[in-house]
Amino acid sequence: MHPDVTSDKPGKCPKCGMDLVIDTKSQVSGTKQITSRNQPGTIYSCPMHPQITRDKPQDCPECGMKLEKHEHGPSHAGMEESFKKRFFIALPLTALVVILSPNIQRWLGLSLNIPYSGIISFFVASVIVSWAGLPFYQMARGELKGRNPAMMTLVSLAVLAGYAFSVAATFLFEGESLYWEISTLVLVFLFGHWMEMRAVRGASGALAQLAKLIPPTAHQIRGKEIVDVGTQELTRGNKILVRPGEKIPIDSVVIDGESSINESMVTGESKPVPKKKGDEVIGGTVNNDGSLTLEVEKTGKDTAISQIMELIREAQESKPPVQKLADRAASWLTYTAIIVGTGTFLFWMFIFPQGAAPAVFAGTLAITVIVIACPHALGLAIPTVTTITTSLAAKNGILIRDMKAAEIARRLTYVVFDKTGTLTKGKFGVSKIITADNISENDILKVAASVEFHSQHSIAQGVVEEAKKRKITFSPAKNFKSYPGKGASAAVDGESTIIGNKALIKQFGIEKGSLEDKINKNQDAANTYIWVAKAKKLIGMISLEDVIRSESKAVISALADMKIKTAMLTGDNQDVADSVAKRLGIDTVFAQVLPEDKVSKVKELQGKGEIVAMVGDGVNDAASLTQAHVGIAIGAGTDVAVESAEIVLVKDNPKDVVKAIRLSKKTNSKMKQNLAWAAGYNILAIPVAAGALFSFGILLRPEWAALLMSASSVIVVLNALALRKVKL
Repeated sequence: MHPDVTSDKPGKCPKCGMDLVIDTKSQVSGTKQITSRNQPGTIYSCPMHPQITRDKPQDCPECGMKLEKHEHGPSHAGMEESFKKRFFIALPLTALVVILSPNIQRWLGLSLNIPYSGIISFFVASVIVSWAGLPFYQMARGELKGRNPAMMTLVSLAVLAGYAFSVAATFLFEGESLYWEISTLVLVFLFGHWMEMRAVRGASGALAQLAKLIPPTAHQIRGKEIVDVGTQELTRGNKILVRPGEKIPIDSVVIDGESSINESMVTGESKPVPKKKGDEVIGGTVNNDGSLTLEVEKTGKDTAISQIMELIREAQESKPPVQKLADRAASWLTYTAIIVGTGTFLFWMFIFPQGAAPAVFAGTLAITVIVIACPHALGLAIPTVTTITTSLAAKNGILIRDMKAAEIARRLTYVVFDKTGTLTKGKFGVSKIITADNISENDILKVAASVEFHSQHSIAQGVVEEAKKRKITFSPAKNFKSYPGKGASAAVDGESTIIGNKALIKQFGIEKGSLEDKINKNQDAANTYIWVAKAKKLIGMISLEDVIRSESKAVISALADMKIKTAMLTGDNQDVADSVAKRLGIDTVFAQVLPEDKVSKVKELQGKGEIVAMVGDGVNDAASLTQAHVGIAIGAGTDVAVESAEIVLVKDNPKDVVKAIRLSKKTNSKMKQNLAWAAGYNILAIPVAAGALFSFGILLRPEWAALLMSASSVIVVLNALALRKVKL
């Protein structure tokens, strides 16, 4: 129930009274911690299938992995079932107590005159109070032991005080009992908690949904045979076959075949992703239209799905700063309820006694105050939003590791992007081709690509890719020779061909002719140029650039609309950096920045009072991601466990940065709405419960107070659930 509660020895949770369980994460780091759980005994669960729980170590029946000691509370489904069972057993018993009540009979115009109705009510109400209400007392005991009285303390106080008064009225003195009121009170609380657990379980379903993505079996290739085996049996290096329409069972690398993969369930990207030999594929994604032969790359906890599940668990346990405010408010509200409840009893008992039984009237109002002031809605206001936010983010390929960062993201004033691989694709593409007279662009590309085909340089690969895109057939190149830092030469179609920079052309004494003037007029300092010469004559020039992502300009524009400034970090020279920044509309440019100096640029902005997010790849930018108020690692793919970032983007699409900030704003809005509702409800309800409107004929009874309190909690959960419909 409270994973933030830790101890170095077994015992009870001071907040809820439940047994503590060994935290396996702390054991790994060398310290033994005990954390809160809400059922007695040790529970073992599967890291891949958290819905699978057992009371002793064994293998998971779904995936075969070893079950681990469960450091989190069991699923809300178990709590939901417990409250549901108690509710339906208490329902007919409560109905009997209500029918036996003289007041109810009087209001209905009945006179049943059942013998020993008071004694019968006592016994039936005793069962309801002692058994149906037991979970509330257990948690109240934990609150009191931890000197942290809260909602369950108030519930227990109201029920037990009413019960004690009724027992005294039955056996010690003449008076009206409150059996039907307290029985109804327990019933309503059970119903409220049942509905709440049902709603919260729905909000917490992300882990179970992720676990279901992994297929139970895989087609393993063993020599010339294909054998169906359990996914859990696969190990690194195994070969598997995935047919069209089947799920990929485990993180692997394509070694044969081509297809498109639906990765929407992991990355949030609806468009199928083409895959060919050498590409990575993620377990749980769907193979669309071609057979693939794969080699298993990751298993168990190392798979993307497992890492994503762990990040979601961490995020759901983390607390945003506003949670501390809600916790303090709930604590103060508890003390306020006890004080006001006591004052209400004394006021109506001794200052303005009502009717023939003033003690009953005063006691009823006091119980009503305590019930309606329960800070349950305050307790749910933030955690439910946190749970849904992390689930919604994960569905969109955004993994939030710490909710504190998600809260800060809404207040960002600056987003710093690493240029290469973030705003650009990190690879060269052909932007322009200048040709000599009577020579076509395709002729230039054919000659250049025929030579560059033998080079692994990124510029050479850019030329080759453009030629392939235009479906140009290469000519065989002979006598290939590389000139590091300058270019290459080879014989193409029997003629000497030079591909390289201006220095290499000069070195070979190439005749430039009138083409040089044409080239000089079309040069852009931001681009990289390779000169193409054949038979000792310059025949053209190819302009290449680090290809800017098609989404980048829209991202910068969207951030500007949010009043967020942008900066770009790059190792390129100032001219190249300024050119890219101008095309995208970036506010600040940091050029010729070495990797180790990136962190100082983030500090520079922070020193000016800016709230800064850093967007990078999580490896080369680790220090600057850590320094920023919010570190956002982009393009994590299957390696989502980026320790230096608070937010991890599975895809390499910068649009997800905007989505993450929008989600932060929506999340904060929901948190504020929930806090305002929870606090406002209590501020208005407590005076009414105390009898402030009695002179106007308005009086709340305990059972109605319980219903209102439960309704308030459910409203908070439903409001949080509305986040599911948000389009990022």
